[in-house]
Amino acid sequence: MSAVSDARILVTGAGGFIGHHLVTALKARGYWVRGVDLHPPDYTGVDADEFELRDLRRFDEALLASRGIDEVYALAADMGGMGFISANHATILHNNALINLHTLEAARMNGVSRYLFSSSACVYPDFLQTEANVTALREEDAYPANPQDAYGWEKLIAERLCLAYTEEHGIETRIVRFHNIYGPYGTYDGGREKVPAALCRKVAQARPGGQIEIWGDGEQTRSFCYVDDCVEGIYRLMRSECRDPLNLGSEELVTVNELARLIIDLSGKCGITLKHIDGPQGVRGRNSDNRRVREILQWEPVVGLRQGLEPTYHWIAQQVASLDAA
Repeated sequence: MSAVSDARILVTGAGGFIGHHLVTALKARGYWVRGVDLHPPDYTGVDADEFELRDLRRFDEALLASRGIDEVYALAADMGGMGFISANHATILHNNALINLHTLEAARMNGVSRYLFSSSACVYPDFLQTEANVTALREEDAYPANPQDAYGWEKLIAERLCLAYTEEHGIETRIVRFHNIYGPYGTYDGGREKVPAALCRKVAQARPGGQIEIWGDGEQTRSFCYVDDCVEGIYRLMRSECRDPLNLGSEELVTVNELARLIIDLSGKCGITLKHIDGPQGVRGRNSDNRRVREILQWEPVVGLRQGLEPTYHWIAQQVASLDAA
């Protein structure tokens, strides 16, 4: 899809993993892009036409962020992997609720015509995700609501807010539910990293014949979506006429043990074994049902897990080697 208008775009969370990939993709399509975040991208330069450091928990900052803007991709959030999410429920709910409320209301006041909210598969009820051999989650499965964590609750509340703003104020909102996005140029250490990046780092740091640690028994299941597919899906959804929430993920279900062994294989290191330890695991199983995305967007993610993990692992291995050499 090429650029379809001269719209001026705001990407919030543009210093983050998905956000900076999205900025780069929108620039490649010819859009003028403003990026906003608390910090610039950690591992790449800034591709946006303008990049502003703003705290969207403050309404005055949110108003300034969307001034002169036609369309908003709202990706800003206080988030991380299971270790962070499970230990910071109040902080996450407080910060993200403010970000979501302020960004959407500021967009309305500034006359923004189209607004995409980045939700999460964490909105789905805990009781549907208790088995590793999980039934893939359909968009309508989000109700009756019972997310496992505060992160899922704030995402679900913001989804309702978007739908209400469309009904009451006429702003065209789009809602995407991410399923475990991964790829290069994302956080891989420090406690906020997600499982593919964490495992890539552990394998990169391990010696042949060594061990890497896995939280739990490693038989919990997930599907993982490569970041290039993610940004393509985001753009297609924004350009569509779909106002209802839409899954964006892979249907390739694997256990965490299988994920780890695949990364070990890609590393070329021999004899690395898995050591299972106590730690937060999240739900037992989660997978994306892509029937609706195929029907609505005439598209679905195409990058297989091995194909996406190869550049992801090698980029993280380079970062680890650079730190070791410093």
